[in-house]
Amino acid sequence: MDHETPVRAGRHVVQLAMTLIGCLCVALALAIILVARSTVTRDAYVSEMGAAGQPTARWFEAALLLIVVGGSLLAWAGRGIRSRVPVLRAWTPAISLWIGCGFFLVASQVPCTTGCPLPIGAAFTWEDLIHTVVAVLAFAAACWAMLQTAFARGFRVLATLSLVAAISVAIISGIGGLLSLLQFQANFGSRLELVATAIALAWLVTFGVVLATRLVTLQRSRLLVAAASRVSTLSVS
Repeated sequence: MDHETPVRAGRHVVQLAMTLIGCLCVALALAIILVARSTVTRDAYVSEMGAAGQPTARWFEAALLLIVVGGSLLAWAGRGIRSRVPVLRAWTPAISLWIGCGFFLVASQVPCTTGCPLPIGAAFTWEDLIHTVVAVLAFAAACWAMLQTAFARGFRVLATLSLVAAISVAIISGIGGLLSLLQFQANFGSRLELVATAIALAWLVTFGVVLATRLVTLQRSRLLVAAASRVSTLSVS
């Protein structure tokens, strides 16, 4: 028991560190996206900031890579979370997050062309097709992870926030994507996409903060129990 406690404590420290690093990476990615977007003088979809030749292209790539790293770390930290709803239990939210991170990794390396046109008709390019598909799938995976977490046991506050985030991101990004597809009110659609992106990343940071808080609370409880046990042993002896 005495040998197991330091090892277990060490594991908790590592897990907490990875969780906090994940939160920092995602928060930094969100800040980069918002700052980069503020430098664009016109309404533009988020992906347009990463188009080749854009002054924000490198920053946008860095933001996506930070999401990949941070999201992967947070997925690992939350790998024990599982939904209680059968249809959502096929795999864990962590796997959904890892899948989303994989798509974001592809999106970071295959940016859309200038203006990020829809990959149809004369404007078709393989870059735009790949980027559009993986971006949609990444958002879908993130929304699925939120929905899975919304019905997880033992995380009441996080579950409520996850449900609100899942519904919000799905509706807002869906409307934004539909406006883009219809080529109607594209400026408004680009703003909706930015809002959906911000909500999704803010949820991921919240996900990590909740996990970190629980780790700290659990570690504190174990230390108190260990201290009480030592005091009891000394009293008996």
